[in-house]
Order: sequence, then structure tokens, then C-alpha cells
Amino acid sequence: MKIAVVGTGYVGLVTGTCFAETGNQVICVDIDVKKIDRMLNGEIPIYEPGLDVLFHRNVEEGRLKFTTSLAEGIKDAEVIFLALPTPPGEDGSADLKYILKVADDLGYILDKYAVVIDKSTVPVGTAEKVRATIAKNAKVEFDVVSNPEFLREGVAVEDFMKPDRVVVGTTSEKAKKVMEKLYAPLVRQGNPVIFMDERSAEMTKYAANSFLAMKITFMNEIANLCEKVGANVDDIRRGIGTDSRIGKRFLFAGIGYGGSCFPKDVQALAKTSADFDYDFRILKSVMEVNYDQKKKLLPMVHNFFNDDLKGKTIAVWGLAFKPYTDDIREAPALENIEALLEAGANITVYDPEAMDNVKAILGDKVTFCHTPYAALDDADALMIFTEWPQFRTPEFEKMGKLLKNKVIFDGRNLYELSTMREMGYTYFSIGREKVS
Repeated sequence: MKIAVVGTGYVGLVTGTCFAETGNQVICVDIDVKKIDRMLNGEIPIYEPGLDVLFHRNVEEGRLKFTTSLAEGIKDAEVIFLALPTPPGEDGSADLKYILKVADDLGYILDKYAVVIDKSTVPVGTAEKVRATIAKNAKVEFDVVSNPEFLREGVAVEDFMKPDRVVVGTTSEKAKKVMEKLYAPLVRQGNPVIFMDERSAEMTKYAANSFLAMKITFMNEIANLCEKVGANVDDIRRGIGTDSRIGKRFLFAGIGYGGSCFPKDVQALAKTSADFDYDFRILKSVMEVNYDQKKKLLPMVHNFFNDDLKGKTIAVWGLAFKPYTDDIREAPALENIEALLEAGANITVYDPEAMDNVKAILGDKVTFCHTPYAALDDADALMIFTEWPQFRTPEFEKMGKLLKNKVIFDGRNLYELSTMREMGYTYFSIGREKVS
């Protein structure tokens, strides 16, 4: 099939590359000239494990191309994906200006039937708005379909190529046949393509992400209570995670969720609820708890140093909001670093992938290190914000020699309490007893 993908962020580039991998002819469109030039020169603008192999193979074999021209990109396309940003406004609502601008442009240049697919996470009713915007100037038949993505950054390629399910919102039989043909290579093992109306598909994405955010937040609340009553949240996680009704995933306590999806989608669903005069109380609690949870470690740090952080050097491991990505949107590390800097601390940081993105924001306010151990050299304490695998089994003896104080503030519960006792560390974590 001939496919156009408008927008080359995480969703757009993974979508385009993976559909090219299944034999389609794909053109990715973006107004960012520098980004398109980078991709034309073989450079991938995002870090996503496994994407580079597929990207280079399909570029070399001529199935994956790039352009800044919307008209060129959609020429002869049977399917047009809209994978554009929907940033939250001040009131939490998703901003549709990028999607509706492209929809308006499509109305003038569509010259044959095409299925226009909302791949971005969008509020209920967006498909209707896109359809109306295109129809104002369209001279040919078209369909608008809602096809939300469920990709996890860090494993997005695997998620796309082996989806748990594919959700498609359409009431058009013609569009349904196109979507069945499009996804057939990806669901050969029997995973379902679930068809529903457009509004239900749009709501499904928000419901899924909000439920997962709620699950994370519930465990963080349990962790906070564990600290009060003297229980261990890791034991509780194992105790409830083996219940098939609950499941093992998204039960790890920590310093809250971040990234581009959960914060934005929870806010947007809450805004939709308010627009329809429904008080979605659980979502309000999720947002409030997560806001506080992100800075859970700061009082521990201040107490340890007797509220005097001036001149202290704090080493930070992990800047991305989660491992296997360079994405720092809503990352807890950034808020904590800003608070530590305001308190007069010096900050040394290490992250395998996200340092360039943070450098663009913080500049020389912090010291960027080439290894995790370099960040520890002569530091007064270590704070951990991202659970990168390389942080899980470090050389504790080497760490102890580099740090001024053998103290760790761990926002991801990477280490066993028994190991910390054995190695002589003072160790603060989430929902577990302090080791001193």
C-alpha cells in the first residue's frame, strides 16, 4: 500500500518505519526542514531501540522516504496517518491546532479517495472535527478513522510489530476493509483488530493510559502508607501482583510517572469530563498524588543534610522519564534538579541517552559526566531517578570510594535492603525502611 505519515515524532517515525518494514511504500512528512534533512542523510532524530535497523534497511530498499511537502507526501496515498503533536493547554485540554491545520490543507489537495487516520491521542469528537475541516474544501470522497497508538517508548518497535490489539474507530465499511488489509501482516498470530465507532476509539486510548496511571499512583500511595506502618512495598507488590485480577505490571512504587503520554492524557480526560459536567474524582486524585510523588525524595535529602545543601554536590543517575528512551518530557529528574539547584547544591549527572536533551534546557547549570562513576567523584550523595539496567548492578565498593558519604536516595527501589546493609550504605527508597 502507499502510505503517508504526517509528523515524525516518536509515533510518526515508528509508524512509518514499521509499515515500510511490512512491505508498504511510505513517505513521512514534516515541516521541520532540519529534521527531514537529518533523516535524508541517514540520521534518526530520536532514540528508540531497534528502530535504527529497520530505518536504514527500508531507506536503502526505497520503501521509506521523507519530504517537507504535504502535497508530495500524500500523492497517490491510500492511507494518510496524522501523527501530530497534541500538547496540553493551560486547562489540560489537548491542543488540536496542528491536526486541524493539516486537515484544512488536505481538503484542498486530496485528489482521490483516501483513509485519513488520527494516530495522535485526541479528545472525543476529534474525528468529527477533522472530517468537517477536510470536507469544507474536499472534492473527492474520503473517510476519517480513529486508530490510537499503544506504543511504549523503549519497546515501541516490538509493540508495533507485535501488538496486543489494534483499536480502529470507524463506521465506514470501505475504511474498515482498508484497515483490515493494512494491519493483516501484524496480527497473523491472532491478536485482535477491534472495530468500534470513532468516539469509543478515542476514549479507549485515554481510558487505557489513565487506568495505568491510576495503577502506578495507587501503588505509590501504598508505598507512602508502608513507610508509616513499617511494611515493605516490594513484598506487597508480589503479594497482590500474583492475583490474576490485578496482574504484575505497573505495580512498582517510585517517584511518579512522567513522559509524554500519562500526564497529558490524564489531564485531557479530566478536562473532557469537566466539559461534559462530570466530576471524575479519581483522576483528580491521581494528578495530585503524582505531583507530590515526583519530589518524594527531596525532604529526605534536606533532612539528611540538616537543611543545608549549599555547596553540597549531589550526583544524579538517570534523566529520562524511563529507561530505553531519551525522552525527558515530565521527567521527575528535572523538577528535582531544579529544586536542588535553588537550594544551592551542585549537580553532576549521568544518563546513557538523555543528556543532550537536558543540556539544551539546563546548559551549564549542571555537570554532565561520561560515566555513572564520574558523576560520583567527590559527591556528597547519589540520587537515582531512572531505572536504567546498568544502574542495577553497580560496583558498590567503587561507588563507596568515590562518594564522600555512602548515601543513596533511590527513587526506583533498585537495590535490596540487605545488600545496602551489607555494603554499609545509608539508603533511602520508596515504601521501604531506611537503611542506616
